[in-house]
Amino acid sequence: MRRSLVSCILFGYLVGAGAAEPVPSAPEQDLGGQDSVMVRGRAAVRDLTESVARHVDRWFGDKPFEPGGKVSGSIGLKFLAQQHESPEMNLRFRARLDLPNVKEQTYLFFGQENEQELITDQPDAFTRRELLLPEDRKADLTGFAGLGYALRDMIDFRAGVRGGFKPYAQARYKKNWLVSERNGVEFRETLFWKPDDGFGATTVFNVSHAFSPSVALRWQSAGTISKETDGMAWASSLGVFKSYGVDRLASLEAVVSGATAASDDIGEYGVRAIWQQPIYREWTILEVSVGHFWPQGEAKAVRGQNWALGVGVDIRF
Repeated sequence: MRRSLVSCILFGYLVGAGAAEPVPSAPEQDLGGQDSVMVRGRAAVRDLTESVARHVDRWFGDKPFEPGGKVSGSIGLKFLAQQHESPEMNLRFRARLDLPNVKEQTYLFFGQENEQELITDQPDAFTRRELLLPEDRKADLTGFAGLGYALRDMIDFRAGVRGGFKPYAQARYKKNWLVSERNGVEFRETLFWKPDDGFGATTVFNVSHAFSPSVALRWQSAGTISKETDGMAWASSLGVFKSYGVDRLASLEAVVSGATAASDDIGEYGVRAIWQQPIYREWTILEVSVGHFWPQGEAKAVRGQNWALGVGVDIRF
């Protein structure tokens, strides 16, 4: 799911889930009754993930898993209906394992994501999932796993494999500045590598202004350069975000994207509105998004237009 909320309004920062890490969530007791299936299903996924973490951790030493060991992750299911396209439903899964027998800043990760967005470290706001664009489950989505090392909360190194044991690597630098009481800036630079495309880079720059403790204006932008892009593939959005409490958020954004060396610099523009809230306990989050977009047609002078609806549920564990 694309956002954590309160810090976005108070400090001008949005914490994503896409390229961002899963939000930890404490285990919860089964209270019985009608909700037991949901609770037990979530607990089973968490227990399975933790058993993997304990097993791998024993490869590196004899320290007990508690208190230093930790697992966190999420399962996301999203339904997309786009005008002129067949409806589709996709599943995302991601997990992070902090292991006490591995060096303190080192962690393991695995899951399933859009392969290109995973490698280029695209910000959540500009993924196909959040732009309400269709994905081919066989061609676009892939399983992945790897090892990460975090240095001083600003530098992150990752090396892993995705579908077919194809390797990739990333080096990411991120920095947030609270410019004033109401204004914040976020910068992120990711260098990435994969054998068939060589090196590339993704730059993310976001600026936020809080009008009040619950309302913020945010400008988000990202650009990616690699052998597969037409010059620099870029995207930008400007929107207003309104918080209604923890994990409850409404937003309205104008979005535009394109490529600098394409036949038309602007490939698509549009507007999207999103509502997000918990629907079951604090760890099951619903997101409903509606968008109207004007993509570039085959003829340069002609633009199409279409509506899109997305309904997603994210279960954190």
